[in-house]
Amino acid sequence: MKRLIVFIIFLSTLYSFANDDWGQTGHRTVAEIANQYLSEKAKAKIKLILQGQSMATASTFADEIKSDDLYDEFKVWHYANARLNETYAESDKNEDGDIVIGIQYCINVLTDPVSDEEDQTFYLKMLIHLIGDMHQPLHLGLKEDKGGNDFEADWFGEDSNLHRIWDSEMIDSYGMSYTEMARNKTVLTPDEIKSYAEGSVADWVEDIRILTKKVYNSAEQRDNLGYRYMYDWYETLKLQLHIAGIRLAKVLNQIYS
Repeated sequence: MKRLIVFIIFLSTLYSFANDDWGQTGHRTVAEIANQYLSEKAKAKIKLILQGQSMATASTFADEIKSDDLYDEFKVWHYANARLNETYAESDKNEDGDIVIGIQYCINVLTDPVSDEEDQTFYLKMLIHLIGDMHQPLHLGLKEDKGGNDFEADWFGEDSNLHRIWDSEMIDSYGMSYTEMARNKTVLTPDEIKSYAEGSVADWVEDIRILTKKVYNSAEQRDNLGYRYMYDWYETLKLQLHIAGIRLAKVLNQIYS
């Protein structure tokens, strides 16, 4: 009976992770798409560092460690807050860090020739996750509503919030696995792929925050969202997953190729 109780608590904890970020399916989709754009040299090095674990499996690591107090310092790396009428550069920064600082820290460790094997593995897993998080527009949302977590809305009549709807509920409602989603990613031309890969993390943040503003205007508090919202926004969400994969691959290719 004790084992059953522990298992139920474990499953409940995993579910709570899924509601904090893209969710397992979203993160794994981003990683699987990124893998399609990696150079062979980068793939080989990443496989070695992850000790054979796939990037898709590693992509949820940063959520899984949230249950361990030893990793509390990394919780602020999952988001960055700014008012809708200001840029990230203009915003008041969290002195404990944020997603932009976290991504750069990971890159610094992974490009440091003296960083040890344990750090290389840890910060590669973190980087895979954080670049995915950054492309969920509400991870760059308002501080006062915790990036849409306090923006109450129903999803097909069930209590939810705008953040959770974008993290996982639209994805789960579509009913595809991460491999199916990666195979059926938004079709882009070579020029579009090249365009999305251009720029820096700072540029990408401002690009994503344009969408953040649109998402905040896409619903009102306590709206009952469902089929119409899926029709209006699911393709945008799919595109974000594809863009995140393209940009994750760009960063990893720069580090490992």
